[in-house]
Amino acid sequence: PLAHEISPASKPSPVTLCRPGAQVLATMDSNLLAFLTRLNKLAKKRSLPMDDTALPEGLRRLLTLAFAVPPKEGSEKKTTTENPLEFFGGLVLGLPKLLANGVEFIGDVALSIGNAMRGKSDMRMQDFFEAVYECGVRALPIVSIVSLLFGLILAFVGAVQLKQFGAQIYVAGLVGIGMIRVMGAVMVGIVMAGRVGAAYAALIGTMQVNEEVDALATFGFSSTDFLVLPRVLALTVMIPLLTIYADMMGILGGFLVGVFMLGLHPLEYLTATIDMVPFSHAIIGLVYATTFGIIIAMTGCYQGMRCGRSAAAVGQATTAAVVQGIVWIIIDTAIITVICNILDV
Repeated sequence: PLAHEISPASKPSPVTLCRPGAQVLATMDSNLLAFLTRLNKLAKKRSLPMDDTALPEGLRRLLTLAFAVPPKEGSEKKTTTENPLEFFGGLVLGLPKLLANGVEFIGDVALSIGNAMRGKSDMRMQDFFEAVYECGVRALPIVSIVSLLFGLILAFVGAVQLKQFGAQIYVAGLVGIGMIRVMGAVMVGIVMAGRVGAAYAALIGTMQVNEEVDALATFGFSSTDFLVLPRVLALTVMIPLLTIYADMMGILGGFLVGVFMLGLHPLEYLTATIDMVPFSHAIIGLVYATTFGIIIAMTGCYQGMRCGRSAAAVGQATTAAVVQGIVWIIIDTAIITVICNILDV
């Protein structure tokens, strides 16, 4: 039983002695020791003498050891429940510090870019090329599969309605405009946020835990130049190129549906795609992709640089990098789309 279940009521009690018996004790575990500890504290609180002579010798030694050193003041674990008002209040109060950290990080990256342009950066070109290979070449398989399947899906969805009017040829324009203008960049951005953004946060976060970032500062190297700048530049360069590749794979998916399921001639499909998709859509898609690259790299590196000094903090930073990267990609897409509609482009 729990200690409070056998404690006397608040009214005067005839109990004058606390003597736990263990005559029939066969086996025991740590729960028994925890119970006896609580029982001992309860007896002292009610000024009752505690007689443990009936306990096994080993258990008595453990019980004596439990009270050998008095507990440190305030060391007890306190369970507090936070109501919704306190939760949102904490978020509001922490917002200025969060914004200050974000602005400070953006400023550090801007200064690093300025130093790189003047040839005074600590960035190694080896790190830049390794980041290019990691976020470019090694991302081709997943980008290929996702973009090809998305082009197939987009063509299927459009064909369901267009076949009713005998306008199957417009599937080429639907897939071409959808992929080249926005969806190719968005799909690449989401894939890279989950693949590369998380990797950046985990890598730099682990370096924080191992105090490698502090070691760089000790040796006089700028951690932003050394760790953040090559990854930001690599993603900013590679995501537009991956977007062009994803656009072609998406158009290939629509091509397969149009030719093999809708009965269109291959040359007819390609000609319709060229005629229906203006070059301005490709420029807009590259604008999307460039901003996505900056967002993913900045989010992943920011979470890594602000990571705590524990294994759990690395996992939290990785999760936050992916979630925030995807959210900011969606917000950025909405902003650029509104701007394009205002400018009528």
